Order: sequence, then structure tokens, then C-alpha cells
Amino acid sequence: MDGTLVDTEGLWWEAVEQVAGRPLTEADRPDVLGRPVEHTAAWLATEAGPDGAPGDRDGVLAARAATADALAAELHREFAERVRAGVVPRPGALALLAALARDGVPTALVTASPRAVADTVLDALGALGAPGFAVSVTADDTERTKPEPDPYLAACRALGVDPARCVAVEDTPTGVASAEAAGCAVLAVPSVTPIGAAPGRTVLDGLTGVTPDRLRAMAGRRLTVMSWNLWLGGALVDDHRAKQLAAVRASGADVVGLQETGGTATRELAEALGWHHHEAGENLGILSRHPVVARLGDPDVGFYGAAGVRILVDGEHEVDVWTAHLHHTPYGPYEAVFDGLPAERLIAHEDVRLEQMRDTLRRIAEGAGQDTGQDPGQDSGRDTGGAAGRARPVVLVGDFNAASHLDWPEVAWPVTKAAEEAGFRDSYREARPDPVRDPGHTWSPVHPVHPEEGGHAGRPEPQDRIDYVLHNARGLRVLASRTLVTGTPAPWPDVAANAWPSDHAAVVTAFAL
Repeated sequence: MDGTLVDTEGLWWEAVEQVAGRPLTEADRPDVLGRPVEHTAAWLATEAGPDGAPGDRDGVLAARAATADALAAELHREFAERVRAGVVPRPGALALLAALARDGVPTALVTASPRAVADTVLDALGALGAPGFAVSVTADDTERTKPEPDPYLAACRALGVDPARCVAVEDTPTGVASAEAAGCAVLAVPSVTPIGAAPGRTVLDGLTGVTPDRLRAMAGRRLTVMSWNLWLGGALVDDHRAKQLAAVRASGADVVGLQETGGTATRELAEALGWHHHEAGENLGILSRHPVVARLGDPDVGFYGAAGVRILVDGEHEVDVWTAHLHHTPYGPYEAVFDGLPAERLIAHEDVRLEQMRDTLRRIAEGAGQDTGQDPGQDSGRDTGGAAGRARPVVLVGDFNAASHLDWPEVAWPVTKAAEEAGFRDSYREARPDPVRDPGHTWSPVHPVHPEEGGHAGRPEPQDRIDYVLHNARGLRVLASRTLVTGTPAPWPDVAANAWPSDHAAVVTAFAL
């Protein structure tokens, strides 16, 4: 909102200076711009001297209680007064809103400002003739605000639209991170801090000349895929099915590959979501908001193995999606951290999982040649088996119970290498190539210490990335990828009340088709 629709960042800067009682500097910018009011208020409170005066060594605020709540309230007042005195729309903003309204395109305002501030700005825009928003989401409306994806996911749910078909207009890196994590395309119009180009992101100097058609072209066609181990169907967590539904909805996923389904989770989740699904054996399943036109692999697969579906996206693009669960023992990170085994022995002990991965890759290749039996039509452009089928987009997700060679430079873990050698790419590492900065651990949000009996009991649990969303890059381009855990799970064994009903983090990747 600020810096995107209206030119209020200068007004906000003035308001913060007034409350701080001193001129702000460039060093203050990260705590002032693109942040919720509560963040800035808390930052000011930490600057408070013994007399409670935040950042004012001359005692201008000496009599004021330097609590974050009091500072936030004053920031609200100072900013609102400046907005009422005269808000200036950003060039092109009102014209774009009017054009979207004429085309019947629903819009949402997503802001890290509190409701009171947002409503003040919306009233000022309305007085200038701006059309209203169908939905507005403020910092008061979600548990977490930008840069987390929650506010954009909430806006998409309220609009009843898929995040992958939305374009977010943002002016700060914080807002861009939030929108991209939710799976939205982004039009960045930097107001202060530079924003670089990236897949799925367009960077322009401003909104002048931007049309609804240009925004539609940015959105394109997307597919968001999630991999999730449900942890024995979720049975160890109270009200687990409702919590699983909430997590799937919060993820923004179009397709979810499941492991450890407990036999019935796939069907029950699909019925509650109104989605299509495929159950395979007692452990594997796939949920899809898009129609399933073929079921691939062995429908009676055991606890470990792989199963797949072919989905039809927007009536014309076929994509194969597979879910896999590989054997859990011997577990490489334990042998590396607890037992200190050298790389060659760690690699040798992956033989069971490696053969399971090779079997999965063989089944994927066989499935790629399986015809759906549908008539694609002369000009549909669908892949329907044979040589053409080998060019079909394929996504392989799963709990491999194996570390990645991309994360451990000293160990060439063979399971992920086999997938790579077969032409599959690791979407998380494409989006986040630095394993030090973005480790992407999926094991385990509920096991900070080793949960098993024996000599390693009570030792810190090796945290690692063992869940994946891979793709064959045939018509797929990674836009964003992240791990997902909702809430702050209590550690084992006190897990029954957790909001997150699993012992694994999920992986969520947004692809452009």
C-alpha cells in the first residue's frame, strides 16, 4: 500500500521522526520502511534510555512511557494525521485500479499496516475517486505478516482464487518475499530499496502504462506442488484431519503428494477439499485440484515405493505427478553425525533406498509412455504417450529419507544423484541455491533431540533436508520454493496439541507452466 498505491512513505518517515524525537538516518531505514508498525514501535522501544525516551537524548520524550504499545499508538496517530492532510497516489495507480474495475478483475489490498491505518488510506483514496477493493488484509488480520506468505494466502482465500493466478504489486523486498512465498507472480515497483529481477518477477519503474492485459501476461499458467509426510496419518496429533486441511489450504498448493497416509487420509482430505485424488496402497496418495486423467504405477504399492497420476491443467496441459516414500533405515545423517562413518561407507549403506529410487525412475519412464485414452484433438498440444510422452512435464515429490548431495559437498549421496542423473532437478535448491543460508530442513520440527532409545538418546537430533519436490524441467520453471510448518510445534512427546500435525516439514514449490 505505502509506496505502491500511495506516496505515503515520506509521511511515515516524518511520523517516525516525530515519535523518535530525532532525524532518521539511512541506518534506520531497515526498521522503518516496509515493516509493520509494531516492528518499528518495538525498535524504538529498544532505543529507549533510562528515562524511557526512545532515541531522544535531549529529553523531548522523557515523560512518555516507552512501551511498544504506547509507541505504536502514537505512530498510528501521527501517520493518520498526515494522511488525512493529503495523500498523493503513486503515478498510474488510480488508472490501473479503474481499468481493473472496468474489466471486472477482483482486487485485494494486502498491507503490513494495521487496520486503522489502512482504512484511513482507503478513505483518502475513495475521496479521490479510486474504486474499492473486494478484500483488504492488514497486519491485524493474520498471525504473521510480511515477509511471511500468510497475508497473501489469506487474501487469495477471501477472493476465492488460486495464488498462482494472481499478480502482487509490491514496492519493498519484504512485500516481494511475502507474495512470492505465497506463490503469486510479482510486479515490483521499487520506491526506495532496489529490487532485482527473478523468475516470476517483473520489475518496473512505476505503474504508469501498466494495463490489466499486461498483468494477465505476468500471471501466466502456474502449478504449485506440495510434498508432505503425514506422520502415520496424523494420528498422534489431536484433531489432525482438520489441521491437515488447514495446512493444505494455507500452502496454496494445487497438487499434494502424500506419504504415510494411514490408509484413509487421501480420500478424506480430497472429499473435504472437493478435489480429485488417487490412493495407492496403505501409505501413498495424491490430492489434486485439477482432474486426474490417469493413474500410474502399482495401485497396491507397499509402505515404501511410488505412485503417480496424470493431471490435466486448465483443460490442455498434462503433467505427471509422482509421490515416493523410501526406506527409513539405515539413516545416513545418523551414521554421519552419531557414528562418524566416512563418505564411502555412508554411500554404500544407501543401497536399499538407491534401488527404490531406481525402481521409481523406471516406473516414471514407463508411465510417461502410458496413453490416457483421451482424444487430444488436432491442435490441443497435449502429450499423450510414446515419444511425445517423454517430453511431458513430470514432478517427483516425496520423503526420500536421504540427505542430498547438493547439501553435503563432502558426501555424494547416491539417491538424489540418481534422480539428478535421470534428468530431475531439485526445485528447492534451484530457488535457494545456498544450503548454508537456506538449509531447508524438513526433519524434524518436533525432534530437537534424538527420540530413540539407546546410546544416542538425548543427543541433538541431526536436522536435515530429506523431503523433496523434483521436476524434469520439461515445460516447468521454478518460481519459488519453501518449507512449510504452521505454528510452533512442541517437541516430542508433547505433540498432541500441535497445530502442525506432522514430524516433517512440507515442501511447497510454485512452477510456471
